[in-house]
Amino acid sequence: MNDLVELGSRTAKNGFKNEQEICEKFINWKNDIEAKEWLKIMKYNLEEIEYVEAIVLHGYKADVNVQIKVKLKKAVDTENIQVKLVSNESGFNQIDKRSLGRYKDMWNIPLDVFFALQYFTGELKPYINNPRDERRMFLDEMTEKDRNLIINWFKRNKMLILTDVIKGRGQFSAEWVLVAQKTDNDARWVLKNINEVLQYYSDGEVCMSPRGSICIGRVTVQRKGGDGGRPTANMMQFKLDPTELFDI
Repeated sequence: MNDLVELGSRTAKNGFKNEQEICEKFINWKNDIEAKEWLKIMKYNLEEIEYVEAIVLHGYKADVNVQIKVKLKKAVDTENIQVKLVSNESGFNQIDKRSLGRYKDMWNIPLDVFFALQYFTGELKPYINNPRDERRMFLDEMTEKDRNLIINWFKRNKMLILTDVIKGRGQFSAEWVLVAQKTDNDARWVLKNINEVLQYYSDGEVCMSPRGSICIGRVTVQRKGGDGGRPTANMMQFKLDPTELFDI
């Protein structure tokens, strides 16, 4: 039956409910088939492992921090895992959202690009008559100058942006991505190294999407929207489809 499993993924008997359950699987790795598979993917020799601990993280790109003590090795290895729990066949998942001001500080966005993006998210009202959405502007409604300012800036900073929104920075940046999918008919998982994930989602051009948003490779940039019209609706958000990792 294993030969029938899709390349790069594994069946999961019952799926996974949350990040805490994944931590418990790591802690109980000696008796957990899936945790053993995850450790092997991370290039650990199971016979050399002394113990494994794991905790749930909050506020970082990584959701789970795993500590692995290898026999005859003084230091404890750590692995930071970003977890994507999905219950649909496919679909976009938000990976980052912030106010434009925060992105401006992170990436030193030039003022002219920043002002153009304010129309895109709705911090500034449309400068054209009869926009599709009176709260904001899409790229295809902007002047060619503003549209090119935005697209060209994203092109120049493509890998910086994608690394920050997918991997993150600092001690708890993600080193692995675990996608666990449970639908009515199936449950499966895939664990990928963050470098492979970045390579996959960065593949492709920086361009305007058919609907007037921004595409950075396989990542989409949009106005957040919703929130009952509160200012948080004007945040910029980055989205991708994590189920695509099952196919690489």
